[in-house]
Amino acid sequence: MSAPGLDSFVSWFQRNNGFIDTQIMGFCTFAPSEGGRGAVALKDIPEGQVLFSIPRSLTLSIRNSSLPKLLGPQLWREKQLDKGWIGLILCMMWENAQGPSSKWAEYLEILPKKFDTPMFWDENDLQELKGTYVVDKLGKEDAERDYNEKLLPIVRSRPDLFSAESIVTYYSLEQYHIMGSRILSRSFDVERWEGDSENDSDQNNIAADTSVGSAIDVDLPAPSSTNDSDPDEQNSDDEDEEDQVDVSMVPVADLLNARYGTENAKLFYEPTELKMLTTKPIAVGEQIWNTYGDLPNAELLRRYGHVDLMELSGGGKGNPGDVVEIRADVVVSVLFERPGTFPENRIKAIIDWYLEEGGDDVLVIEADMELPPQLLTLIRLFLLSPEEFKKAQDKGKPPKNKVDLPLLDIAIRVLQLRSDEFLTSVDTDEALLVSDLTLNKYHATVVRLGEKKILWGALKKAKELRSALVEQSKGTAGSETTSSKNKRKITSDGPPSKKSKK
Repeated sequence: MSAPGLDSFVSWFQRNNGFIDTQIMGFCTFAPSEGGRGAVALKDIPEGQVLFSIPRSLTLSIRNSSLPKLLGPQLWREKQLDKGWIGLILCMMWENAQGPSSKWAEYLEILPKKFDTPMFWDENDLQELKGTYVVDKLGKEDAERDYNEKLLPIVRSRPDLFSAESIVTYYSLEQYHIMGSRILSRSFDVERWEGDSENDSDQNNIAADTSVGSAIDVDLPAPSSTNDSDPDEQNSDDEDEEDQVDVSMVPVADLLNARYGTENAKLFYEPTELKMLTTKPIAVGEQIWNTYGDLPNAELLRRYGHVDLMELSGGGKGNPGDVVEIRADVVVSVLFERPGTFPENRIKAIIDWYLEEGGDDVLVIEADMELPPQLLTLIRLFLLSPEEFKKAQDKGKPPKNKVDLPLLDIAIRVLQLRSDEFLTSVDTDEALLVSDLTLNKYHATVVRLGEKKILWGALKKAKELRSALVEQSKGTAGSETTSSKNKRKITSDGPPSKKSKK
């Protein structure tokens, strides 16, 4: 059983010592909502079964490609091609340009050539994501700067490796984005292994750093080389070196789809090969799912170009992993609405200290719709008197998250401002989802709707909590009034004072 166009690839994989248990699994085509092309169980599969294995030498990485050696290790490092993903992007471009002579020709042929991720959307479609932070995370300008300032000069400087004719076809900006998107959507962080002496020589032992968040985060800062660093930091750096991974394209493994909470297989690393094992029994006919880490729809769309919609425990459909992000500057905007109450220099001092103490500048509301503790902490810091803030600084820790009316008033206003960043309502988006939408607009609507439901649910909870505190304060005030009256009554009806005796 094989999906259209995969026969040649599977034959290539097996010729290069890859193993696929074709008796228990096969590849087929699914509806886009089910992941498109993927793998399915041909019979009941028990937990712990090896589905397929990949020789490490068959993974496509800067360790295995011949390009780093051809360019030379010194140039490779000087141009920081060992940092981030730019080196792997160049290797994939190079291998693609080699055509049938590339070791990975059949593999590169089956990789997607078109993506539904926002990186490739036009401006009109990107506007549909307004209110989410997806567009801000694309980093398209950074990617194009890296292409023009780093990759292209290297390619042009070596006409012996990159002919002028090949640049237009294989080393264009469009190809740069495509290769970056392939890495973002399909690569694995493969733990290092000890190869033979030739592969571990200075010439070939050139490894990529992992890059988080986006295919365009390819320009990671080089580690400091100063000798006066703290010993603990040096030990930490040593541990980081030991934990380094190769960002790699892994044939066959990247054919498996993923969906929230459905993982039933996982890739395990061994010294000479990678193995995909089942992590639970899989019934015949079921799809075999890997995992992307149960990401929110905003990240699924940004990285992979799809969204997850499933029945939610509280009713309706959505992604249980959805979250809403609120930047700390939204909190600052609320403070600036109260001129004179929060001087600008004090706001800056508090923000700086909050970040120094490990506070996040992006605050996350999860699907439980509870106000995030760090949001409460940040607001509480602004409500402290100068003396109380100084005391917190001396202790080296922020105050406890006591929820009271002043704090809730600011929190509610923060949620309202964050809600205003969206252009449509929940009702509008729910109506749009059952209308005739393009794929991009459908995906954008799903992302918006999931975030707004969480945001407005959190706003509702915060308002209900505020109302409860108001009622509680009224009850407390009433009790205190009654108590005070009783005390006065006892005093007036009690024994006469010495003065009255006279």
